[in-house]
Amino acid sequence: MDISSYTLDELQTLCGDIRERILEVVSTNGGHLSSTLGATELIVAMHKVFDSKKDPFIFDVSHQAYAHKLITDRWDDFSTLRQFDGLCGYTKPSESEDDFFVAGHSSTSISLGVGAAKAIALKGEEGQRIPVAMIGDGSITAGMAFEAMNELGDRKYPMVIILNDNEMSIAKPIGALSRILTSTMASPFYQKFRKKTESFVDNFGEGAHYMAKRFEESFKLITPGILFEELGIEYIGPVDGHNLEVLIETFEKAKALGKPVIIHAQTVKGKGYKIAEGQHEKWHGVGPFDIESGSSAPKSGAKSATQIYTEAMLALCEKDEKIVGVTAAMPGGTGLTPLLEKYPDRFWDAAIAEQHAVTSMGALAAEGFKPFCTIYSTFMQRGYDQVIHDVCLMDLPVVFAMDRAGTVGEDGETHQGVFDISFMRAIPNMRVCAPRDENSFHQSIDFASTYAHPLSLRYPRGAFMEAELPESTPFVEGQSQLLFEAESEILFIGYGNGVGRAAQTRALMDEDVALLDLRFVKPLDEAMLRALAQKHLRWYIFSDSAKMGGVGSAILEFLAQEKITGIEVTSFEYEDAFITHGNTKLVEASLGLLPQQLAKAVRA
Repeated sequence: MDISSYTLDELQTLCGDIRERILEVVSTNGGHLSSTLGATELIVAMHKVFDSKKDPFIFDVSHQAYAHKLITDRWDDFSTLRQFDGLCGYTKPSESEDDFFVAGHSSTSISLGVGAAKAIALKGEEGQRIPVAMIGDGSITAGMAFEAMNELGDRKYPMVIILNDNEMSIAKPIGALSRILTSTMASPFYQKFRKKTESFVDNFGEGAHYMAKRFEESFKLITPGILFEELGIEYIGPVDGHNLEVLIETFEKAKALGKPVIIHAQTVKGKGYKIAEGQHEKWHGVGPFDIESGSSAPKSGAKSATQIYTEAMLALCEKDEKIVGVTAAMPGGTGLTPLLEKYPDRFWDAAIAEQHAVTSMGALAAEGFKPFCTIYSTFMQRGYDQVIHDVCLMDLPVVFAMDRAGTVGEDGETHQGVFDISFMRAIPNMRVCAPRDENSFHQSIDFASTYAHPLSLRYPRGAFMEAELPESTPFVEGQSQLLFEAESEILFIGYGNGVGRAAQTRALMDEDVALLDLRFVKPLDEAMLRALAQKHLRWYIFSDSAKMGGVGSAILEFLAQEKITGIEVTSFEYEDAFITHGNTKLVEASLGLLPQQLAKAVRA
């Protein structure tokens, strides 16, 4: 919809309609709620002042961009949000020309804006187009955001950055004076006065420059924008992020400045839905819920892998005071909240700073502590150089506990945890292992706690796949566990959650099938594999990971190295493509990975 001609009253009505539509759909489908409700007026004002058809609209992380989707011709399709073959929960250019870039990881928006501004300058389109980037107060703390602002402040490309501060973590507004200063500093009069003053003092030497600068700095110090001003970016704010009239006026002034500007807007998470308003972590990402009461259906089924990890770590910490750990802005999602509360001097939330989190744990390991770096598989990609340079190079005993390994369902391409085996096993000194169920997870944590080298440990979102299996034996480096022997030529090799998938597939087979829990993909249990190669000629690999560089690759490399011939290896890992969003079962069915599909493939 084109809202450029809407009156203020019409825009306010639209904001109400957008919030109702978001609540209607998210309460049914699940999704991100509090952040996107809080950003509604900001996004409506963006579309009023700027044009997403030509101005790059860049949303950091982009889970807060539901209002943008609704304004840009996706109102009816919004009911398919996060569903298989439906709308993505994040911005996606293949879904709409109004989405400038794919986004799902944080702190990328300002860098994207700088790149877009460079392209606009090279095309000679300055004055016709301007990048508009929205970033949250959490995302802007990451180093990448400051790297981008450092260049932007030096290059002075026209760009508008909207800082969506929904926690007042940068500064509180300073009453009427702050609002007056905000309006004044953004006004054409102030900018013109500033330029004339600079020109005037040029005639009076260095002393006049010094006095003018000191006057301006003392004027600005009573606002919270000094940090951005020192980086060379004009600061406007704080402004009320729910006052449409003020937002529109401020955006228009920022657009006219022709330089990099950051607008500091303060918003309330969950705005418009009283139950979710404020700092309630549980309303950030939600499953289906009842709008009237805010209650959701109780979770049923097996204990999640994250819950098991929390229990194992709490038990470990009681026995060993050298155990320490870190997460990167995901204490609830990774299960570390109870550890942060019970051991605040030993466990830390480093904010959205995976690189810093990894390197800081390297130093703790060098000092004799046993760090557990607990980060989602998809976000561990952000600290990869640090894993290599600051941990593995010195062979430091840091444990990388990677939650959400494998498919993650509705969050889709940007969040699927499929690459960690491939990138971790390539690093010297790194060992790579995975548990298959609750008991083996506890055993893997016990093993990890005393292991003297870097260790990668992966586990799925939700519960492990259920299967009737023999009791797990304690973890020993490089040792697998043969769960079922058989006389047939078929061998199923499962890794991590893939063991349960292999067992469920085995139960559907007409013939007896051997099953191996590989446990370690680095180092491999070479003695066991040699022995099995004497008996079984058809090997099938089950692992929730990318095929390239994954478990099957490791097995094939071993067979080639040992010059073992006559073994037919088939991997049921993920093909070389990004995996879409949607209900996990539907996604796996589309990939041909449901047990009944796999059993049929083996029989064929």
